[in-house]
Amino acid sequence: MKLRKIMTKKYDIVATTGTYQKNGETKNRFKNVGVVMEKDGKPFILLDRTFNPAGLPTQDDRDTVLLSLYEPKDKNTDQAAPLDDHIPF
Repeated sequence: MKLRKIMTKKYDIVATTGTYQKNGETKNRFKNVGVVMEKDGKPFILLDRTFNPAGLPTQDDRDTVLLSLYEPKDKNTDQAAPLDDHIPF
């Protein structure tokens, strides 16, 4: 019998796309732009085809883009996500 190879989602890849005001406080706006997956112990990235890092706001006039990795939320629980209500996905 052949074993089915399983892919697992390791991280969400998240970009800060701008800011907004809430209750007089400046908050960051986030967008999920991809995922880090793993198959057979080897990680790989699936990136949203429409994501264009050139459109992100610059930080300190750098030519680089900062993308953060977050463990995926467990959709089967009602616990608050570690990123709380600031992420719209």
